[in-house]
Amino acid sequence: MTSRPTALLLNLAHLVDHLFLLIFASAIGAIAADFGMARWEDLMPYGVGAFALFGLGSLPAGKLGDHWGRRRMMLVFFFGIGAASIVAALTRNAWQLGAALTLLGAFSAIYHPVGIPMLVRHSTRPGRTIGFNGLAGNLGVAGAAVVTGLLVKYAGWRAAFAVPGVFALLCGLAFAYVTPAETEPPSQRKATHVELPPALFARIFLVITIASITASLLFNFATNGNGELLRERFAGIIDDPARLGFMLAGVYVLASFAQLIVGSLIDRVPLKFLYAGIVAVQPPLFFLAASAQGWALYALMILFMVAVFGAIPFTDAMIVRYVDDRMRSRVSGMRLTVSFGVSSIAVWLLGPVVKAAGFSALLVAMAMIAVVTLAVVLALPRVTGFEGPLGTRADARSARGAAG
Repeated sequence: MTSRPTALLLNLAHLVDHLFLLIFASAIGAIAADFGMARWEDLMPYGVGAFALFGLGSLPAGKLGDHWGRRRMMLVFFFGIGAASIVAALTRNAWQLGAALTLLGAFSAIYHPVGIPMLVRHSTRPGRTIGFNGLAGNLGVAGAAVVTGLLVKYAGWRAAFAVPGVFALLCGLAFAYVTPAETEPPSQRKATHVELPPALFARIFLVITIASITASLLFNFATNGNGELLRERFAGIIDDPARLGFMLAGVYVLASFAQLIVGSLIDRVPLKFLYAGIVAVQPPLFFLAASAQGWALYALMILFMVAVFGAIPFTDAMIVRYVDDRMRSRVSGMRLTVSFGVSSIAVWLLGPVVKAAGFSALLVAMAMIAVVTLAVVLALPRVTGFEGPLGTRADARSARGAAG
């Protein structure tokens, strides 16, 4: 059983991971002005390295987590991401900041393939555990809007990187103190699942990866663009950056609690149909938001972020269902390398797309991406012995997978 202090720090690490990745997007207006750029859209492409490494770094991070140890990798995560954020605070131009953000992205890649498998290993209700972990991560998204907004307003954008960086270093010290050393790396432990036939596993992995790509595209477009979307659609209504930051944080906090509900349902409801139902509501919400203004846009933003955040737990839940703990970090790393690596293009495209076509075109494109996600989820095969709610997986180790 994972101790409570360790579980708390693993959940806090998820918050830290997402908060750090969005400091740049939350402070981009102030950074662009400081660097002498007329438009924030011109600075956005410099953040693509962070999200590219967030994906590409997942593969080696997952392999090291299984073979070298997950505790050791989490220590690298805390100390590395904290140091990289402090380096970002010291940069003097866009290229230096881009390099520092890329370094930050490399360390941020560690958490998902390492921290989540470490957290769910002994969980008797994995859906609930994943739901709480997802809530923590999305509170980090909300925290980026609030913390960055306040620090930028009262201390400058450099403090928005430096203060969280020091906090991450302190979390690393606490994790080293409360988490005992592993007696053996995960790859050397006894098996807990019966392996699926290779062809069936490949099909399931393909579905997981494609769904993860499309979901990550939506997540990156939304979380990196929502701040500027609010500023544009509330122009003349609310112009104070701190107030808009609190409004955006409110969206994320409300939407984050969807993961608690979804996590609980995953333990009780068949995963495929629950996932499809949540994804199905995304396209109409994005289409409506494309033409909405002011408070109508704000209400729709809450609803579509509930749907975006509510879909997040499913890829981790599928890995818990179908993959043995000895190799979960590697499998997670493989799918994250592909999905996050491809979805990092959203960060690079966001500024140019909005500059050329506006947020309405972006939201319509997001609706079409959601349609693709739904089609992929519906293609998830039935697997005898691996069906039903995630909470019934205790007997799966004796089941032989067969395509239904």
